[in-house]
Amino acid sequence: MRPVRRYSRPLHPLHAIFLAFPLPLFLGALLSDLAYGASYQVQWINFAAWLIAGGLLVGAFAVLWALIDAFRSKGASATRPIVYLVALLVMWVLGFINALVHAKDAWATMPAGLYLSLIVTLLALVAAWIGYSGLHAEEVA
Repeated sequence: MRPVRRYSRPLHPLHAIFLAFPLPLFLGALLSDLAYGASYQVQWINFAAWLIAGGLLVGAFAVLWALIDAFRSKGASATRPIVYLVALLVMWVLGFINALVHAKDAWATMPAGLYLSLIVTLLALVAAWIGYSGLHAEEVA
C-alpha cells in the first residue's frame, strides 16, 4: 500500500498581506531605536512608537486569522498552525509591552525599548518564516 500525501494549505492571500506588515514595521522601530541611541534625537523615539503602533494594528489581524486557522486545523497537521499562532501571539504581546515602554519619556525608553524591539523583530521574522514557508507534504500511512 502506497503512502498517501497530504498537503497543508498555504496562507490565504489576505492573511499573507496582514503578515507582510509586522516584520518591516517592527524592524523600522528597531532601527529607529538604534538611531536614537546613536544621536539622542527625540524624534527617533516618536518614529519608533508610531511604527510599533502600526505593527500592532496590522499584526492583530494576522493573530486573529492565525487563531481561526488553529481552531480549524485537526490531527497531526495542527502542530504548525499552533506554533505559528504562539509566535504571532508572543510577538503581539511583547510588541504591546514595547509600545508602553515607548510611551515613556524618550530617555526612559532606553535600553528596555531597544531590547524589546529586537526581540519583537526576531519574533516577527520567525512568524513570517513559519507563515510563508509554503506547502509541506506529509505522508500518511
